[in-house]
Amino acid sequence: MKKIFAWLGVLFLSFATIAQADSAVGDVIVTLGENLSPAQKEQILNEMDVPKDVTTVTVSNAEEHKYLGEYIPKAQIGSKAISSSKITMKEKGYGINVQTNNISWVSKEMYTNALSTAGVKDADIYITAPFEVSGTAALTGLIKAYETSTGEKIPEEQKQVANEEMVTTAKLGDEIGEKQATELIQRVKEEVAKENPQTLQDIKVIINNVSNELNIQLTQDQIDQLSALFDKMKNLNINWDQVNSQIDKAKEKWNDFKNSEEGKSILQSILDFLQAIVDWIAGLFK
Repeated sequence: MKKIFAWLGVLFLSFATIAQADSAVGDVIVTLGENLSPAQKEQILNEMDVPKDVTTVTVSNAEEHKYLGEYIPKAQIGSKAISSSKITMKEKGYGINVQTNNISWVSKEMYTNALSTAGVKDADIYITAPFEVSGTAALTGLIKAYETSTGEKIPEEQKQVANEEMVTTAKLGDEIGEKQATELIQRVKEEVAKENPQTLQDIKVIINNVSNELNIQLTQDQIDQLSALFDKMKNLNINWDQVNSQIDKAKEKWNDFKNSEEGKSILQSILDFLQAIVDWIAGLFK
C-alpha cells in the first residue's frame, strides 16, 4: 500500500448534497490539489479538457487529514494534496460513471460504491493525478466543492461514515482481493435494502450469508468491522433504493461498453497483447 493516501475518504461525500442542489445538466466542477505546481495544474486542466476559467475548488493537505485522520495513519495520508477531479452533471437516470488515471489504490468500483452511499447520482466523474497516487485528496476536494456550490452542509456523521466505508473497502481489498471486496459491499447493500435489518446481529447475518454465497472467507474481525460500518449507515436514513439503482446503472454502462464494437476491439487488443507475452515467454524455453 503506498504512502500517498492523499484522497480516498471524501470523493463520494461531496455528492451527498447533489440531490438538493440546483445543478444543471452539463455543469462542470473541477477540484485541484493545493500542492500541484503551476505546470501540473495546467497539465491536469488540459487532460480534463476544460477551459482555464472553469469553476475550481482547491483542497489542502490539512483538509485531507481532517477527514481521513481517523481511519488512515498520518504517515500514509502524506504531506501534499495532489489528486484532482472533474465532475460533470448528467440527466436523470444516467447513473454514476467513474474513470480514473494514475490511481493505484482505489478502484472505479470502490468509488462508485461509496459515491452511491453518499447519495450521489447521475454524474460523470474523472479522477486523476500527474503521477501515480493511491487516491484520497480528490474525495476531500469534492465534498468541499459541493458544499461551496450548493450552500448545503453535509452532516458530519455522513462524511465520517462515507470516509470509513471507502477506507474499509480498500483495506479489505488488500486482504481478500479488490474485486471480492467491492462485490461483497455491493451485495450487502442490496440485502440491507431488501431486509431492512434492525439490529447489529441482523446485519452480521446478512454479511455472513452474502460472504458464503460469494465463497469469501472473512475473519471475525472483518465481520465485526463491516457490521459496525453498516450499522452506522443504517442510522443515517440512507436511501438504499437509490444507492442500488446508481450501482446498477454503473454496471449497465460497463456491460454496454464491453458489448460495444469499441469495447470488444479494446478488450481484444488487450488479449492479443497478453497472448504475445505468453508466446514470447514460451519461446524462451524452446
